[in-house]
Amino acid sequence: MSDTTHLLIPYAASASEGCQQALQGLALPHLDRLLARLSPHPDHTDSGEETSFSAPHERALARALGLPVEDGRIPWAAGHRQQQGLPTDSQAWAFVTPCQWQVSTDHVTLRGPEQLALDEAASRALLAIVSPWFAEDGITLHYDQPTRWLASSPLFATLATASLERVLQRDVRAWMPDAKAARTLHRLHSEMQMLLYTHAFNDARSDAGLPVINSFWVHGTGVLPAPAPSPTSAPTMPTTLRDAALNEDWRAWAAAWAALDAGPVANLLRQSEGGAPVQLTLCGERNALGFHTAPRTLAQHFQSLFRPQRFMQLRDKL
Repeated sequence: MSDTTHLLIPYAASASEGCQQALQGLALPHLDRLLARLSPHPDHTDSGEETSFSAPHERALARALGLPVEDGRIPWAAGHRQQQGLPTDSQAWAFVTPCQWQVSTDHVTLRGPEQLALDEAASRALLAIVSPWFAEDGITLHYDQPTRWLASSPLFATLATASLERVLQRDVRAWMPDAKAARTLHRLHSEMQMLLYTHAFNDARSDAGLPVINSFWVHGTGVLPAPAPSPTSAPTMPTTLRDAALNEDWRAWAAAWAALDAGPVANLLRQSEGGAPVQLTLCGERNALGFHTAPRTLAQHFQSLFRPQRFMQLRDKL
């Protein structure tokens, strides 16, 4: 385990118009001072697309934890089960999130699970309803938390799936897994929609003024490598920027950046100034840029003094 302090910041920038406007008046003095002290870290710089199934911060976190970094096939579910002290039995695991698909004439939008007011009792009741249907296709479901279950099946060994963050509040059709490889899941989606459409479970929720649940999302698929991976570092990953960005609340996003700059970023800067090794990873929706404490040549030292790298120059690269 590395003794380097690693700060990993997801959703540091976005190409969306709202974010670009919020960036115009955003001052991050501690971040700029920190960037001026650090050198690029090629091993932690990662390129992707906005259409990649795995977001840049997920790829960066997986790399830091020693997990496989394959688009849509980072075994988060298997890793979570291992962290709970439960056996993975060398099986393929996935997360299954019950959700609501809002269907319109030209969109099928996935509503955020936190908006469903799904408690443990309701989640377990729903799990009991749908489990036999999944079991017929060799998928075993296990309760994990109200808005997320665990599933085991050979189907998940090689199936690439989009992370939940990629599809929240977006048209799910652009993020569905490969039709041929995920034929079983596509059929289950149709069956669950028909099953739940008139089910008493949803009738009761409607009578109580709660959102109905009519579908599910599979993510975090894969098999955990053996032997168990050894993390090279344990990054701290604040989620305030992510939460604001997913809700497209760019005023809250700018406020969250200011708070991060005054808090965790300022702390990392102080550690760097005190001679401690530090690492910073900035992630957008496409790419991740890594920086770390590293020896510099005389030319690099002068460049950092007279032409220091600043967030303003880097944000469009994320």
